[in-house]
Amino acid sequence: MEPKVAMEFVERTMKKNPDVVGVTFIMTIDQSKLSTSNTPFAMLDEHSAIKGEQEILFTMHTVFRVVEMKQTAKNNRLWEVQLAITDDNDPQLSTLTNRIKEEIDGRGWHRMGKLMLKVGHFDQAEELYQELLKNASDDTETTFIYYMLGMLKNRQGKYPDAVKFYEKSLEIYRKTLPEDHASLADLYNDMGLVYKNMGEYSKALEYCEKGLEIKKKALPPTHPLLATSYSNIGGVYSSMGEYSKALEYYKKALKIR
Repeated sequence: MEPKVAMEFVERTMKKNPDVVGVTFIMTIDQSKLSTSNTPFAMLDEHSAIKGEQEILFTMHTVFRVVEMKQTAKNNRLWEVQLAITDDNDPQLSTLTNRIKEEIDGRGWHRMGKLMLKVGHFDQAEELYQELLKNASDDTETTFIYYMLGMLKNRQGKYPDAVKFYEKSLEIYRKTLPEDHASLADLYNDMGLVYKNMGEYSKALEYCEKGLEIKKKALPPTHPLLATSYSNIGGVYSSMGEYSKALEYYKKALKIR
């Protein structure tokens, strides 16, 4: 957009709302990166109803890097944010993208549910998972959905409901898997953390320790997930006021990390 037009929008809003701060985004498009980028854009001069605004349309997946943020000299309520378009060879963007893919894995609606949880849309996520539960194809899918509903309730702070869903997941797991199967480790750990939040520390320790023992059998001694388990148990002991015990487990976690 034409800078003058953008500034008019910002200043008009700031005059109406004296408590707000204005921000203008200045986007730099490096011509040398366009050939390696999957981020097409189009000038809308010939298609816009208001040609003088010189608008540019970017695709929905466009990612910009924040280069600089600064307060303008003429107005302390006005900020400028310098942005630079990224390309497919940006190593930090690739690292971030791969990390997001790891956190939101799965297929179809299950992936959508994880994304909703990630952004805090709990009601929509619960509605989706309840619908998926009605149409679950087997025990494996049912167990996973109960687990995700437990995680959802935990993040909402509805701990008794979280326990109920985790127990339903555990009940199905126990029918088909041995007590020390690797798939149970995360479930035991999450149940332990819920009980910690409820102040039921003996149960919290019981489940966190079960999860730890399974991980010890399945993972090498320096695996980061073991550090997480040690840290979780340390947190339970800290909440109980047993600080020497907590310190012992925190040191074990730190030794791995």
